[in-house]
This record gives sequence, structure tokens and C-alpha cells, in this order.
Amino acid sequence: MRVALFATCVNDAVYPSTAIATVKLLERLGVEVDFPSTQTCCGQPQFNTGYRRETEPLVRRMVRAFEGYDHVVTPSGSCAAMVRDNYPRIGARAAGEGRGGELADGAASLVPRTYELTEFLVDVLGVTDVGAYFPHTVTYHPSCHGLRILGLGDRPRRLLQAVKGLELRELPGSDECCGFGGTFALKNSDVSAAMGADKVRNAESTGAEVLCAADNSCLMHIGGTMTRLSTGMRPVHIAEILASTEKELLA
Repeated sequence: MRVALFATCVNDAVYPSTAIATVKLLERLGVEVDFPSTQTCCGQPQFNTGYRRETEPLVRRMVRAFEGYDHVVTPSGSCAAMVRDNYPRIGARAAGEGRGGELADGAASLVPRTYELTEFLVDVLGVTDVGAYFPHTVTYHPSCHGLRILGLGDRPRRLLQAVKGLELRELPGSDECCGFGGTFALKNSDVSAAMGADKVRNAESTGAEVLCAADNSCLMHIGGTMTRLSTGMRPVHIAEILASTEKELLA
């Protein structure tokens, strides 16, 4: 099985520990992981802002970068959703405008091989207990793309429930957006901040030490809100929890 890590630009630039944790976790489970160095942004910021034609070169680059791999795994429901949901639309529009089928063919090749991390673990590897140890109280926020577009369902929760030492606490209003939404947070900053504050207050009500999610874009927004509200919680990506082991933490 040849698996490629799609790190995402947010993780590469701001949260490299999440990409490292993903590789560490997958290798512990016996997966050989490559990192194609030609990967860049998937084009989500451009596409969401209305620059469809400007997104097309990034689609081509993604297709070339991950050509030949059995699976492409990313610790980001948002970026996985961009590939799976929007790449076919971009390809279809280009073909409909008489610019050939290259983008549509590339999307058709890449889409079925692209997985968000938790669905790869559960659906492809068939595991929920990954041998993790994380002795903390945790509440889980399902990000919008993972929840609504990818349909991750209870996969992340099943993985967290199997972590030794972890106590999972239910997050009130868990299916409500945290307010990030990419460029939405810039264009509608007051609404975004209010939504973030609601999410953090709900998280605080659980008494958990950690708020966990599968998207660092959401965690960046929530974490910034936690700092401004001076909470005692900390945001942690699910990959870093699942990569933790008792041997390392107790060393």
C-alpha cells in the first residue's frame, strides 16, 4: 500500500506537529507514508472566494503530485472535502466551457483515493483502537466540512473513545459552526467572533481540559477565542491525541 500524506498548507505553515503526528500514527500502524514535495495548496481559499479559474492550476498540481499513490491521506476534513466535493465541479465546468477534459479526468483519478485521516483509519485500515494513551478530559468539535460534506459521523468519536486514559465529554451544540469558515471569518468578522465565543462557552461548560477537532483551521479560530476569553482549555488536533502513547508520555 503506497500512501501519500497531504499535509495541507495550514499545517505546513502553522501546525507542522499535526503532520508529524499523522505520519507517526500511520507508521505505527504499519503504513508506509510518502510526502510528495511538489504538493502545495489545494485551492480552497481561492475557490471559496469565487476565483474558480485561478484554482485550476492548483488542481492540476495536486493531481500530478499525488499520481500513482493508492491512497492520499490528510489530517483535514476541510481540504479533503475540497478535493472530493469541489474538484469534480471544477472539472465539469471547465469541460462545459469547452476547455477539455483534463481537469475532470484528474479529479476522477484523485477523488476516490483521497481520505480524511479518521475515515482512512476506520474505513481503510479497519481500526478504532490505535494504541493511543492520552490521560485527559476531552470534548470533540466536529468541523462543518467533516460533518456535512464528508459525513464522518461517529468515526472520530469511536477513535477517541478507544484511547486509553481519555475521558470524552459531550459538547453542547456540537453540530454548530465554530465561526471560522475560511474567508467568512474575514468578511464577517463580528459574526465569526460571536459564533466562536458561543462554541468556546459550550466547550467550557463540559469542564474538559482539551477541545479536540479534526481541522486545524477550526482549532486556530477556537484557540484564538479561548485565548481572548482567558479559558483554561487548550485546542488539540485529533491526530496528536491518536499519535500519543503511554511509553512516550511516561518517559
